Amino acid sequence: MNRPERFRPPSVDEILRSGEGALAITRHGRSETTQAVRQVLERMRQSETSHAASAHAIARMALDVLEERGRPSQRPVINLTGTVLHTNLGRALLAEEAVQAVVTAMRAPTNLEYEIEAGQRGERDAHVRGLIRELTGAEDAVLVNNNASAVLLVLNTLARDREAIVSRGELIEIGGAFRMPDIMGRAGAILREVGTTNRTHLKDYAEAIGPETGLLLKVHTSNYVVQGFTAEVEPAELAKLARTHDLPFVDDLGSGTLIDLARWGLRHEKTVQDALKGGADLVTFSGDKLLGGPQAGIVAGRKDLIARLAKNPLKRALRLDKLRLAALEATLRLYRDPDRLAERLPTLRLFTRKAAELRALAERLQPQMAAALGAGWTVETIDCASQIGSGALPLETLPSAGLAIAPAGKASGGAVEALAAAFRAVPVPVIGRIAQGALVLDLRCLEDEALFAAQLARLKPGGGDGLA
Repeated sequence: MNRPERFRPPSVDEILRSGEGALAITRHGRSETTQAVRQVLERMRQSETSHAASAHAIARMALDVLEERGRPSQRPVINLTGTVLHTNLGRALLAEEAVQAVVTAMRAPTNLEYEIEAGQRGERDAHVRGLIRELTGAEDAVLVNNNASAVLLVLNTLARDREAIVSRGELIEIGGAFRMPDIMGRAGAILREVGTTNRTHLKDYAEAIGPETGLLLKVHTSNYVVQGFTAEVEPAELAKLARTHDLPFVDDLGSGTLIDLARWGLRHEKTVQDALKGGADLVTFSGDKLLGGPQAGIVAGRKDLIARLAKNPLKRALRLDKLRLAALEATLRLYRDPDRLAERLPTLRLFTRKAAELRALAERLQPQMAAALGAGWTVETIDCASQIGSGALPLETLPSAGLAIAPAGKASGGAVEALAAAFRAVPVPVIGRIAQGALVLDLRCLEDEALFAAQLARLKPGGGDGLA
């Protein structure tokens, strides 16, 4: 019986001297490349490889290992889920002005906390405070790293060891199972629930106010709407009640917008300006949702209350870094020119794309998709409905168009899931959604048609009964 020839690999030095080895060293350094080569050789020995492998081939395998190891964990994807502000996919895309502001701030020291004219220590929130006052009419503002932190800071400052009165119908749970009662508890506030899930009246708040009351809180329900036999108290009434008892009234908008979206045909969403005009002493809102900027939490309102928030030691733990402040400042400046906002702010641009434009895009891509997938799949151009996302306008949908991909004929139950995985495996992963036995690719957020087409060329599909 002939025994398999024992594997005798080239020496490590010979592998490193090969063309692929030299390329690996140039890209990743000698030490990393040597380690990867030894890793490949050990794997080949353990698998009892019997065939001869050239130095070039082994170096190529080592280079593949290094390229995979060096690939960033966080990388671009193509969002075809139909949700514009997708929390899992990073929410708002930054405007080019904001991107450039971040790059500039990264490349050099900045006057983050330095007053150039006075030659003395400054305060980082000053870079955007004036813009927030200008755009909202607030007396002052303070910045933290997200809206949950904004609420946490407000409650810890104004209602620590005291009662925060809030309607039962507003005790929301946001993404990741974070619940408003838990945030209130961590802030040291005592939750005082009033009313019922579907109906809360002014008298419920009034009867709950006592010597231990710290503030009245209204929370935007953001990711759901209660309909039917319902009642809630208007913010103006709560503001009047709070003033009567010399208590702060805080309006948590959650997402928060600085401009009336009805201008572009979307449903009106209460703006920060509306909340302040409605009597709120403080308004909390996000930077990376409807505002279209970086992740941030903003508190705007009365100057004396903002001053108290700024002095809270918790503020330092929750503060923004220079990069997000730069991005936020650049984003806010765009709001000075509302006539061009839809062109310059990606979030608003994606909201306002017309269904006819998206339908035409789907029809252009349909034959390319069908050719890439082969006869085992059907590709249909469909009308669909996009969502705003991130808890904003939960009932609002945007007429859209896309592609629905389903197995042709009889297929195994996992065929569509396998196809979705194949789309996620291309160099720039394509993320869609599975609905009614098909993979649906909503094209609202697809602006780089050429990039998407390039991914189709790298797709590795099989027949309707599976994937290669």
